[in-house]
Amino acid sequence: MGSGIEHEERFRRIYAANFEPLLAYAMRRVEQPEDAADVVADTFLVAWRRSRDLPPEAEVRLWLYGVARRVLANHHRAGARRDRLGDRLRQRIRFAVAVDPGSQVPERLTVQAALARLGKLDREVLMLTFWEGLEPREAAAVLRVSPAVVRSRLSRARARFRDLVGDDLGPPGHVLDVMPAGTWEEGR
Repeated sequence: MGSGIEHEERFRRIYAANFEPLLAYAMRRVEQPEDAADVVADTFLVAWRRSRDLPPEAEVRLWLYGVARRVLANHHRAGARRDRLGDRLRQRIRFAVAVDPGSQVPERLTVQAALARLGKLDREVLMLTFWEGLEPREAAAVLRVSPAVVRSRLSRARARFRDLVGDDLGPPGHVLDVMPAGTWEEGR
């Protein structure tokens, strides 16, 4: 029992003696102070998990710097991955807005008004098949209804939407990027 208490006391001493130097080390290597706090916390988590293997207290700071260095490398790799993912997401959003007729205000308002007049299930069936590009059987799985229900709702929703907007949307599964602005005026 005494060795457990001694073990905890040693860790507390190591923590108290090394927290501020490790925080300063991390702060000089990250952009945000909260990232430095995360690096220090992760470093001490590793130290706690491996506390029975820690070197003598005279050498422990160097060991902690080595752990912090690896934690920082992981932090920077994760940040680079997040940045790349963010860039890809921003590109996809720009592309989606560029090809989405809803990005053009008059058409968007017309489409939104027409969609609002559809029933909830009809609207969702139409949006899943046209905007999301799902097949009726896939939309049925998402909505937890039979494919037959989706097909009949899709047929009815397309007809109602066509009446409201005055334009045919094309075959099921196509994205709504095929509606040029001029077509809206022609169908009215």
